[in-house]
Amino acid sequence: MPKIKKKGQAGAAKNYITRTQAVKKLQLSLPDFRKLCIWKGIYPREPRNKKKVSKSVTASTTFYYTKDIQYLLHEPLLQKFRDQKVLEKKISRALGRGDVSDAARFERHAARPEATGKPRYTLNHVIRERYPTFNDALRDLDDCLSMLFLFANLPSTSAVPAKMIARCERLCLEFQHYLIVSHSLRKSFLSIKGIYYQANIQGEDILWLVPYKFNQRIVGDVDFRIMGTFVEFYMTLLGFVNYRLYSSIGLKYPPKFDQLKDENGAELGAFSLEGVNMATQGETQAVANGEEQQVDPKVQAEVDKIIKQLKEDESKSDETAEEDAEADDEEKPTDSIDKFEPVAPGGDVLPQPAYSGTDPSQLFANFTFYLSRETPRQPLEFILRAFGCKRIGWDSVLGEGAFTNDESDPSITHHVIDRPVVQAATSEEGDGEDNQTAQKVGPNQRYPGRIYVQPQWVWDCVNDEELKSPELYAPGAALPPHLSPFVKAAPGQYDPTLPLEAQQTEAEAIEADLEDAKEGAEEGSDIENDMDVDEAEDDEEEEEEDDAEADAEEDEEGDVEEDEEESKTLQRQLELEAELQGKKVQNKKVDPKTKSKLEHRKALEKKAKEEAEDLERAKGMLSKKKRKLFEQMQYTNNKKSAQDEKLRAKRRKLEKEKAQKA
Repeated sequence: MPKIKKKGQAGAAKNYITRTQAVKKLQLSLPDFRKLCIWKGIYPREPRNKKKVSKSVTASTTFYYTKDIQYLLHEPLLQKFRDQKVLEKKISRALGRGDVSDAARFERHAARPEATGKPRYTLNHVIRERYPTFNDALRDLDDCLSMLFLFANLPSTSAVPAKMIARCERLCLEFQHYLIVSHSLRKSFLSIKGIYYQANIQGEDILWLVPYKFNQRIVGDVDFRIMGTFVEFYMTLLGFVNYRLYSSIGLKYPPKFDQLKDENGAELGAFSLEGVNMATQGETQAVANGEEQQVDPKVQAEVDKIIKQLKEDESKSDETAEEDAEADDEEKPTDSIDKFEPVAPGGDVLPQPAYSGTDPSQLFANFTFYLSRETPRQPLEFILRAFGCKRIGWDSVLGEGAFTNDESDPSITHHVIDRPVVQAATSEEGDGEDNQTAQKVGPNQRYPGRIYVQPQWVWDCVNDEELKSPELYAPGAALPPHLSPFVKAAPGQYDPTLPLEAQQTEAEAIEADLEDAKEGAEEGSDIENDMDVDEAEDDEEEEEEDDAEADAEEDEEGDVEEDEEESKTLQRQLELEAELQGKKVQNKKVDPKTKSKLEHRKALEKKAKEEAEDLERAKGMLSKKKRKLFEQMQYTNNKKSAQDEKLRAKRRKLEKEKAQKA
């Protein structure tokens, strides 16, 4: 006889557990349960059939996997939460007895765990469990960086303590220093939400968002307790990642931090990096903003010894290479680079390798920048340093850490400015002098021999990996469109970088030409009407004389056909109507070019109609399932095509307005 299964011991009823049951099983409060689930990566699950799980289920019931809750029973953090609960009970009992001194002692020991010798809980073991390898941690770094950069810009409140904000800011600046030293930053984009950055760390692309430096307003509809739980986990994660990254390039972690400089707004300049070995000394000097560093003579002697030994090894290897070249009479390898060609026509176009004359990581290495007060100093400083610039100056009101605070420093090559054009000062004789060539510089005047650009120039140079023409980004100039470097244009879609003629369809081009011709004809008719209003009286007299002559001719010639008479009366009626409206009768003559375009448009419409009929006949051969799938694909493609057509029409209108203004 088979064993009888009891209800609720197998299937969905056993695999799922409600949140209330889970909280009772773990003997935790609801806030502690939320914390534990967030840190351990356990999320609610939706069963296929809620009625099979429990008959008393409602729409708001939350379910978890029973195995996940069973896994939480062995978590060491449970004991920490229980100890905290016991401490709270002790404090409440002491206050209930009126023993304030004991309650203060318990609270003091809870606030200072070093006094009791029992540290607070740490999430180190949770990080090691959730991320077995370093690449797993890098893949999950996007949300971590976005959240920490957000909290680093928030004001301190009761929900967001100042210590958390300072910790987030310090971890973010340490991560930025790694990107500067390793030159791992690749792209950046200015959006409405903030500034997007993309870095490549050990083969992993990491994209995060940094808000602008505005005064943030804390609203009440955001639960900062839940966000604070995530931030607490992400701070531990980024600390682990920073330690591993610094160790990989031979730097000590954590770097030295100058509290006084940080209070004066130095930010990146408040950190001083130290190398573990001698190979990193050149890199640590690169982030010192051009300041000279003292070198230990013993270390310098060892470095010179190693360099001398390396040179000897290179000379020996060159000699052996020459001997091998003389001995071998085989073909010499060419310096040409292999090209990747698609196997099938219409395949993916692969990026072709090319000789790089310049290193993108050293794009701004030879320049000295000065940032005006109105420019965003923090993102500009970070991007310029990440791409090789070692000398960046700014006004003293923006904080410490600048290469120079003197705007008239002759070593400055590029001046980033974001204010209206400053006109050249007029001399006493009345001759205006150009700003770029002026020798006497007054207040708010340009300095000679210096390139003035707007901040967008830095971002566009970084995204294109080349120095853009500064004339396009001069102060007061209409800037070129700032396009996202993360969007790759698919074939057939609208691409803002290509000219309009290269991507518009044939029907759109014909329609645009016809509209232009129509507008030109309307403008011509308006001009002629204005001229006719001035000469209305002369036209009336001439028309009366013509009518009299026409009547005389009609009397003389009685053999005129009826069709001609009707056409003349119709023409006369049109002329009279035009006289009453103050306009001139338009001759119904069509331009040959316009006529050919109209015929071509009709041919295209006929062809499109035939293709649609053929497609409908072909769809009839498909099964019902495949036909529905094909119709969904068609709907999506038509929707995208309509959006692209709308963008092209908008661009065509803007170009037309720009041409009229010019």
